[in-house]
Amino acid sequence: MVKNIIGKIDFAEFLRGKKATFMLSLSNTQTVNIAGLTQAGIPGKIHLTPTLDSEFLCTGELRSLSEIATTPSGVPTPALITRAVHLLKPYSNIELLDLGLEVSPQVDYFKTHSFGISPSKSIALDAKIDALDIFQKGLAFGQTYECQDDYIILGESVPSGTTTARATCQALDYDCKEFFSSSFKDSPTTIRDETVKNALSYVRSDDDIFAKLGRVSDNMQIFNAGFILGLNNKIKVVLAGGTQMASVLLIVNSILRTMGGEFETSNLAICTTKWVQEDEKSDIKALLELLDFKIDAYYVDFDFSLSSHPALKLYDEGEAKEGVGAGAALMYGLLNGLSKADITKQVESFLG
Repeated sequence: MVKNIIGKIDFAEFLRGKKATFMLSLSNTQTVNIAGLTQAGIPGKIHLTPTLDSEFLCTGELRSLSEIATTPSGVPTPALITRAVHLLKPYSNIELLDLGLEVSPQVDYFKTHSFGISPSKSIALDAKIDALDIFQKGLAFGQTYECQDDYIILGESVPSGTTTARATCQALDYDCKEFFSSSFKDSPTTIRDETVKNALSYVRSDDDIFAKLGRVSDNMQIFNAGFILGLNNKIKVVLAGGTQMASVLLIVNSILRTMGGEFETSNLAICTTKWVQEDEKSDIKALLELLDFKIDAYYVDFDFSLSSHPALKLYDEGEAKEGVGAGAALMYGLLNGLSKADITKQVESFLG
């Protein structure tokens, strides 16, 4: 069941039975090296998480490491959900966006778009991103991209991305400190607060929007803000994610404010998981209500209540929550006739 966060259900209903290109944006930020900040992957190898997520999504195999990426508490990557839907009701295409990876995914045939972008540095030490260049690359990609399907699902895999998202939105003067989710059940509030405080200390009073983004953001957010503006409503897009994708929209919002531009959003929506929507320590609805433009936002009423697998039960207890486009993948599956039982069974099959 697809449910509203804000807006109307019509956009989602229109997508019933339609085919999508699943686009996964991937990047690394050295912010992951801050101890205790994220659990989106294997300790010491978190930089591999986006690489492994994309390999598994495309091929069902892990080629850059022998084991599937799980958190220290044993939560498997949400890529399992996204892959499960693909096996049952395949996306027409899967395309990868390399927005600064330390290790490229080992996949053939699947289209990988590369833009000559390097991984970004830690926001706690000034990320030193050429934000205008990355934004312009996203803008140009959006202006020239031709979708072969009914719509695009735009997901992401960026470990520590909720922290860089929060720093981004605070640097852009949004009052949103308490609104961002975490890969942990109990958000590492002290470490995150300290990281964001350090990041914001690099922002100068005369910085323009791109100077701010260059200091405190990550490549995925900046590029996708450009990509959305470049597409300019010509194709339907579902942003597949939670508070990180809400941050992308807030970057778009700030750029429009700066430029005084109008932006048509009738072909744009965002979809996340029930775990993000019901997270008491974040508030995606409040983030989206900071936007000057209207957006249809959804979550999928899916959980692992039908499963007895202990690793999957951790999702229902508040670990992990979202990633690799899981929410919009679930929406795609449900709108194409899959049941909760179908998806649960397929996810369980990956875990043995």
